[in-house]
Amino acid sequence: MRYTFALIAVVIVIISAVPAMAHHSFSAEFDATKPLKMSGVVTKVEWMNPHVYFYIDVKDEATGKVNNWAFEMGSPNGLTGQGWTRSTMKVGMVLAVDGTRAKDGSFKGNARNVTLDGKKLGAASSQVQ
Repeated sequence: MRYTFALIAVVIVIISAVPAMAHHSFSAEFDATKPLKMSGVVTKVEWMNPHVYFYIDVKDEATGKVNNWAFEMGSPNGLTGQGWTRSTMKVGMVLAVDGTRAKDGSFKGNARNVTLDGKKLGAASSQVQ
């Protein structure tokens, strides 16, 4: 009986740790020495935990090619505290974003601030300011 209780306790601890392991630190994925600022048209918004993501089409000034960038923001709860709602950002909107580029050089960044409809909102970024 004691061993069954201990086994159940161990299983509960392991299961509860899985979501924590899936989360990452800012420095694991993003390079604080590579700030970026760009603007583009929103193509997709994923309002979910643990991070909200949005995607924008950005025209490369050098090549003229349009690239789709993914930007990570904080959690929905963190964004609500910054003045966001689920409907603040919509597909088709033009916005400006400043943040930090991914370490792997992909078209991905961590948003620090987003300006849309003339209003600048914090992105509840995990980057230590």
